[in-house]
Amino acid sequence: MRIVFMGTPKAAIPSLERLLSDGHEVCAVYTQPDRPSGRGNKITFSPVKECALEHKIPVFQPITIRTPEALGEFRSHNGDVVVVVAYGRILPETFLTSFQKGAINVHFSLLPKYRGAAPVNWAIVNGEVETGVTTMQMDVGLDTGDILLQRATAINADENAIGLMERLSAIGAELLLETINNLEKLQPIKQDESAATFAPIMKREDGLIDWQMSAGDIANRVRGFQPFPASFTFIDKAKLTLWQANLGRDN
Repeated sequence: MRIVFMGTPKAAIPSLERLLSDGHEVCAVYTQPDRPSGRGNKITFSPVKECALEHKIPVFQPITIRTPEALGEFRSHNGDVVVVVAYGRILPETFLTSFQKGAINVHFSLLPKYRGAAPVNWAIVNGEVETGVTTMQMDVGLDTGDILLQRATAINADENAIGLMERLSAIGAELLLETINNLEKLQPIKQDESAATFAPIMKREDGLIDWQMSAGDIANRVRGFQPFPASFTFIDKAKLTLWQANLGRDN
């Protein structure tokens, strides 16, 4: 299948590489524009861009996608489908309907739970014992499209968001491949709006520990708010960041 792939972080790489290893033609990769980072404000490539360049796939990084020029360039790839894995930007309907088979998204939760930007983090913070991956047919809403496939996995008691995301990205790559290879046979399922929950973008202040919370809630926040915003407190006006927390036997 001829695929336009849209993704940015490390978590999207397994899906891109799995499509390539199965013989699908990824004709273009879209990722967020290069940005300065670190103390020296050095311009860095996104992980997906680095991966695409290694595979000699054309890379596109529009500053805005809501222009006639951006849409024309996108449609010029003549893909069968667009695959979106943590691209980092909401796509307009014109992009979602550009290709015959529409747009498929890999989302790292069991939709309709945890729609939004940070589903892995908030699942841990909220004390969930299970999460998973969903592939869906995208529409113009925020993770509201019809479900194609889902796969669940337990959240380990000592697992932080970094480790869980790594596992989910591998599960998502396999689920995406199964979805793409069976796209004509799958029966999309409407999401249950009454069961929807949200996983908003995390803010720096979310990491401030409230010591009035239970030990379990604090431990979940330490595990869930990684790598950002990280959980922190202050001792004599000095900031102390907590990277690991475990409950004792009596809790």
